[in-house]
Amino acid sequence: MTLTLYAAPFSSATPVVHAFDELDVPHERVMLDLAKGEQRAPDFLALNPNGKVPTVVVDGTPMFEGLAILQWLGDRFGVARGLWPAADDPARLTALSWTTWSYVTFGALLSCSQWASSDRMDPALHHAPLADHARAQLQELLGLLDARLADRAFVLGDDYTLVDLVLGDVIAYATFTGLAIDAHPRVAAWHARVRERPSYQTAWSPA
Repeated sequence: MTLTLYAAPFSSATPVVHAFDELDVPHERVMLDLAKGEQRAPDFLALNPNGKVPTVVVDGTPMFEGLAILQWLGDRFGVARGLWPAADDPARLTALSWTTWSYVTFGALLSCSQWASSDRMDPALHHAPLADHARAQLQELLGLLDARLADRAFVLGDDYTLVDLVLGDVIAYATFTGLAIDAHPRVAAWHARVRERPSYQTAWSPA
């Protein structure tokens, strides 16, 4: 199998870069310069019409959307490495649920908060009541994750999996935007364990 990963530093591709490193999957990595608009080059748009990273080309077939790529990596490489539940394992359902939750339920509110308040967004889009509401809802969601971690070290149980990688990277990005997790001690302790992984430190290193 020939794999090519198109990514960019500190972008939505970082969790996918992280997963490739954690799984030790051989691949070619092409880093695009988003500031120069390389993601809008015709050759890249032929792979991903959205003009965004991450994009993975698998034996000539392109695949985009970070969550889809991460779940595919789990299926294709994670099971053999003990980092993703097998198809007939009931834990597979839990893995799909929590990883999708992180990108869809949690991620949508995080995006809402950013659009409504971030200095990186058009000030015309800012709306303080909406930002406050989104942040309050995010804290409620962190409470759900905190409850999940009440009797386990990691999201699926005693062992680290790609579910922790996916959620951990989403939470990492949230903290970079200013979202506090300290009110949820189990989440904070779990996230500290996730950050100890060498692959995490490599993926999120500024170097």
